[in-house]
Amino acid sequence: MNTQEQELVDLLEAVEITDVKDLVVFNDDFNTFDHVISTLIRVCKHTPEQAEQCTLLIHFKGKCTVRTGSYDHLNPMREAICDAGIDAKII
Repeated sequence: MNTQEQELVDLLEAVEITDVKDLVVFNDDFNTFDHVISTLIRVCKHTPEQAEQCTLLIHFKGKCTVRTGSYDHLNPMREAICDAGIDAKII
């Protein structure tokens, strides 16, 4: 690979890295801990421990990033979380 090709590969990798988004879940006053935990396990494929930790952060900090990735990867998860009655946004 020549220098110019390597520079193009490096540039493409940098663009992919900067395109990473966060799937953020927000606290509310009506969803139970168990509902949020089970939703994160089902939708985001969290372990029970991960889901519990995220739920505690959501409760005490007001929000938590539950997954990172491309918009196209995260959007179906956001939709499923919102369909479960939980507020989530891709940021």
